[in-house]
Amino acid sequence: MSANGNAISSLDISYIVLEVVIALASLSGNVLVVWAVKLNKALRDTTFYLIVSLAVADIAVGAVAIPIAIVISLKVKMHFYCCLFACCLLCILTQNSILSLLAIAIDRYLRVKIPVKYRAVMTHRRAWMAVGVCWLVPTILGLLPMLGWHQGGSLGAAAERNSSSSSSEGRYKACSFPAVMSMDYVVYFNFFGLILAPLLLMLGLYVLVFTTIRKQLHHSQGACKASRLQKELKLANALALVLALFALCWLPLPIMNSVGFFCPTCHVSKAILYCGILLSHANSAINPVVYAFKIKKFRVTFMRIWHHYYTGSKWNESTLHSNTLQSQGGDKSDSV
Repeated sequence: MSANGNAISSLDISYIVLEVVIALASLSGNVLVVWAVKLNKALRDTTFYLIVSLAVADIAVGAVAIPIAIVISLKVKMHFYCCLFACCLLCILTQNSILSLLAIAIDRYLRVKIPVKYRAVMTHRRAWMAVGVCWLVPTILGLLPMLGWHQGGSLGAAAERNSSSSSSEGRYKACSFPAVMSMDYVVYFNFFGLILAPLLLMLGLYVLVFTTIRKQLHHSQGACKASRLQKELKLANALALVLALFALCWLPLPIMNSVGFFCPTCHVSKAILYCGILLSHANSAINPVVYAFKIKKFRVTFMRIWHHYYTGSKWNESTLHSNTLQSQGGDKSDSV
């Protein structure tokens, strides 16, 4: 098989198949999260606004980012700036997911640090503002290469020279990420600034969450408060898992880019590069498991959706809300 004269190897086919599987998992899982919030009024809270924002970003990864990544892996011929815009979309969507994860981590920290004042601080308006920031900032930062911070190599020069030419062959070249993206932007700005920095910040936040809960448990009086703190400790353990998965999924690919940037003679094999790309996309499929299935309100809603749409039982929202509260032992708080 071939694409644009380039032979498609068995490795390429395996990569594409795995990308399609990840895309389907990401789409189905995150659509289910959004669906659950739409159906269950008990889930319409500030915390879940951030989770829905993350789910929408991950839906976009499955619907847009992964197809673009497949096209780029095949080195399909396209105009320089079309290729550059496609690569910018990848940066925008991945940066959005990262900022959404960071917003959820901050929300979890505030819930533990100031449980009494939390609702006054994290209002619905501020939650929506946070969602807006998670989408606006990546859009601006991700499009910086379109403003000139791109690879000024032969592909870009050829596009400029042939922009007024009638020959399509001169304007259309095989699209690849390194051919159009500036490695200064990819390594220094994207990796160090937009991946590594949020990762370190989340690490610090989760450390503070653990220490705060342990201090409160040590000085707690009364079974009710101790029970609430135990729930928060379980949540902190889940967040530690989120942090580990985030690092596992996102660090390999930018580390490979950094190796190629700082050591031009070093070679990263295509198979290893594909593994890094797959891991970064897999994070979007993992997020519904980590964030949604660990929350009882989501779990109950998922079960109701399953029984209604796949077993034919009648949908009853009042019963759903009652079952949600019952699954939490009558606790009406939105603690997970």
